[in-house]
Amino acid sequence: MLDPEGSVEHQPASSFPKVLLIPLAMLLAIAALLLLAFSATRQKEPDFYTFKVVNIRGKLVSLEKYRGSVSLVVNVASECGYTDSHYKALQQLQRDLGPYHFNVLAFPCNQFGQQEPDTDREIESFARKTYGASFPMFSKITVSGAGAIPAFKYLIDSTGEEPTWNFWKYLVDPNGKVVKAWDSTVSVEEIRPHVTELVRKIILKKKDEL
Repeated sequence: MLDPEGSVEHQPASSFPKVLLIPLAMLLAIAALLLLAFSATRQKEPDFYTFKVVNIRGKLVSLEKYRGSVSLVVNVASECGYTDSHYKALQQLQRDLGPYHFNVLAFPCNQFGQQEPDTDREIESFARKTYGASFPMFSKITVSGAGAIPAFKYLIDSTGEEPTWNFWKYLVDPNGKVVKAWDSTVSVEEIRPHVTELVRKIILKKKDEL
């Protein structure tokens, strides 16, 4: 445009964007790196304790509460030939080693021989009254095949061992990694040394940290 003198008005070009260009680029780069770091922590490799399940009272709970302790995960049934011997031995193991460093985690399942037909309430009542079961129990689930819950799929994928009957047992370490699996024919007493050794390591580690 023309000024009052009739000459062309030259407006000074703004240097504001140029001044901020480099710092802005640096801020964006830092933000991108922070986002990547955050994503990496969010997408860390899952373990058994990262899953959520429904307890036997119908409440959704995180298995994260058991991190730092040893877990023996078992698919239980109330009308199986292995019921009496396993429930007694599992409760004895819970009494001897739990609940601060160890827990039996019992998952009722009706897949094999239809030997867990009752409701969650009836299953819990049976286990508590008949065997004095004090270990955590969860809602009745499917443990193998396409319908298996994610937590059991993780156990199966980690070991290559898929339950084919009641009372399969998976030993999980304090970090949520599966150590070993045993089928129904292996008694709880046979695997007790494996459980005891992991619990002993936890206790020794805690003593060292004092």
